Amino acid sequence: MATIVLYSMNRTAQTTARQCLIQFSKRASIVDSHLSFFRRLTSLPGARCVPKATGVRLMSHGTAGKSATGRTRRGALLVAGAAAAVAGFVASGSHFQRAEMATMIPKTEEKEIAEKCKTFMAPPCTDVKVLQQRKEEMCTRMEMLIMDTQAEFCRALEEVDGGKFKVDKWERKEGGGGISCVLQDGKVFEKAGVNVSVVFGNLTEEAAKQMRSRGKVLKGKDGTKQWWFGGGTDLTPTYVNKEDGAHFHNSLKEACDKHHPQYYPDFKKWCDHYFYIRHRGETRGIGGIFFDDLDSPSQEEAFSFVRSCAQTVVPCYLPIVYKHLNDPFSPEEKDWQQVRRGRYVEFNLVYDRGVKFGLATPGSRIESILMSLPLTAKWEYMHEPPKGSQEADMLEVLRNPKEWI
Repeated sequence: MATIVLYSMNRTAQTTARQCLIQFSKRASIVDSHLSFFRRLTSLPGARCVPKATGVRLMSHGTAGKSATGRTRRGALLVAGAAAAVAGFVASGSHFQRAEMATMIPKTEEKEIAEKCKTFMAPPCTDVKVLQQRKEEMCTRMEMLIMDTQAEFCRALEEVDGGKFKVDKWERKEGGGGISCVLQDGKVFEKAGVNVSVVFGNLTEEAAKQMRSRGKVLKGKDGTKQWWFGGGTDLTPTYVNKEDGAHFHNSLKEACDKHHPQYYPDFKKWCDHYFYIRHRGETRGIGGIFFDDLDSPSQEEAFSFVRSCAQTVVPCYLPIVYKHLNDPFSPEEKDWQQVRRGRYVEFNLVYDRGVKFGLATPGSRIESILMSLPLTAKWEYMHEPPKGSQEADMLEVLRNPKEWI
């Protein structure tokens, strides 16, 4: 699993936007975002197979623009986004592979393993010699791409913020390990984290239950090999912006349409259903795409689709960041953001499958799993915004998902 977490600071920052690795126009943005890539590889309790699990996750929450005092702030405040891409295998090996996020990013598989590993934030979780020996296998291709994803995200975020990530490589005694990269108290982001984990071992019944809950049939004891892909991305803004919503959804639709015309409408509907806070009767954000258990028409073609989705995440998100980066905001708007962050926390802790799966996995690293949570959030008793307000408009969209394109 890899996680990227972004939370912007309430600190004065330069008014000139830094150039990101991805060459977008220098537009400002106040954004809360959450972007997740997950890949799970597991076996049922008692199975002797050695599964692996990897993933990438990005979350961002913060403050940007100009406050009531007139001080310019850069970072994330009023928009939030989440993305996940998952590939799962049972009794078989594989890792989630990230597609190129922009044409300027070289393909992982075009470089030799040893040379490519030098560009990562840390040595990969699997020994480089092992990766070289099995470089044609899907497990290697996916691990290399996840590591590449982590490095590209970290460097892009460092360009935006001006700070540096703390790199923390860890091992899991039950099998495998991971690399957590965290930037905190930056000029732009309150909190930014990009985590990768490559773990293996047997599933607990509780963890297997999380996978069966969506209808996945697991056959871990008879040696049957199973594989699937899943993932998603959604934008969770604090305030409604039709242009931002259209840009985000159009970018995803273009990626989906390269593979099947029905993917976007089907997975958009699925996203609205998945990122739904049932006890609140509202979605977490304005949607995107989400899918589970994709195992057709072939492994390579399904993998190609996931790669297209992954390479779309940064282009569909960063332009929104730059567009609003220097927007002004009031204390009341900051309070509303804090309330929306509270809803975000509620979803992640109560419903998010990745979090629940991680917490149910023996030896899981709690700090990495919960890194997606914001540094600050708010729960006001019986909070309801005034009718006709921008906050009320946001709630209307969350309670009644709309078509953005």
